[in-house]
Amino acid sequence: MKNISILGSTGSIGCQTLDVIRNNRDEFNVCALTANSNIDILYKQVLEFDPDIVVVADYEKYKEFKSSIASYNKHIEILHGEDGLNCAATYEKTDIVMSALVGIAGLKPTYSAVEKGKTVALANKETLVTAGRIVTNTAKEKNAFIIPVDSEHSAIFQCIDRNREFISKIILTASGGPFRKKTAQELKDVTLSDALQHPNWNMGKKITIDSATLMNKGLEVIEARWLFDMAAQNIQVYIHPESIIHSMVEFIDGAVLAQLGVPDMKIPIQYSLTYPERIVASDSKLDFSKHNSLSFGEPDTDRFPCLKLAYDALLDGDSSCIALNGANEVAVSLFLQGKIGFTEIYDMVAKVLEGHSKININSLDDVFQVDNWSRNVALELYKKR
Repeated sequence: MKNISILGSTGSIGCQTLDVIRNNRDEFNVCALTANSNIDILYKQVLEFDPDIVVVADYEKYKEFKSSIASYNKHIEILHGEDGLNCAATYEKTDIVMSALVGIAGLKPTYSAVEKGKTVALANKETLVTAGRIVTNTAKEKNAFIIPVDSEHSAIFQCIDRNREFISKIILTASGGPFRKKTAQELKDVTLSDALQHPNWNMGKKITIDSATLMNKGLEVIEARWLFDMAAQNIQVYIHPESIIHSMVEFIDGAVLAQLGVPDMKIPIQYSLTYPERIVASDSKLDFSKHNSLSFGEPDTDRFPCLKLAYDALLDGDSSCIALNGANEVAVSLFLQGKIGFTEIYDMVAKVLEGHSKININSLDDVFQVDNWSRNVALELYKKR
């Protein structure tokens, strides 16, 4: 039985991870759960899975949760804040850390898990977008193992197997999001409700907006660069509206391997927990009789320029990727609050990058220095608009 710590257990990936565990109770044990402030969902999870450690990042919610759970089980350790997250990530009993926190908030605890030599199921792409060089180098030094959870990177991971030295190209697929067929003019008027209606995937709000702008695919390109040690020019994106082929790998002899499946995140989540083995899943089976055609096309970076922005940042260097991510997190948050329009997300991120002066990134302190700068500049741009 594997012991699992879930960082971000009340989010979309965290809840789906618990669905997988719920269906395979003889395979997995939950030893740590963490949440930011959604203590109602967390309370139910704790009652069901009885972890050793529970972390609430928000201090006021932590006090409320600790009071409400006190009579349930005095043996559960209730922690809060960054120190609590690090404890959950490095808990001695843990076999696999599911890193499912949203945004750069996931970087420090994920890095702590890597430093401890843990196996990390990585759903927090910002960890590698902002600190890919540092995290992957530390993983090698500490013999930590990173298993990708994103459906695209899981697909590549499964296709590569032991043939990494023979890869010529990685092909990431993208659904194109809810606005795939909209004109540039129409994109200026889309609403938040429209943007949250992803055609294929059920995800959290932030990643859903990133999918609508194609920034999510850009972040995945940066993540793939570090996961698979692949140069930017050898990572290609194709629009695949059906979301059946989750990504492909082209080898030097011209062979292409693809991983197929229904668009259900529980498939890559389960694989990350059972690797290198597979176990039976009760649902999520692909019925080819319902998919008699698959289509592909190149992304339109004139209508969706965030993808090109991410490629440019990757070519420009580590600090540019950090600035890209920080500015995007601010811009998406403002869009979710109804304070800026959909196309203004790109405008804000592009302006932040225009004002960015590259620096060498040698530590997490360097990462957060650039991240804080980019967020402050993005907020100043919003105030001046």
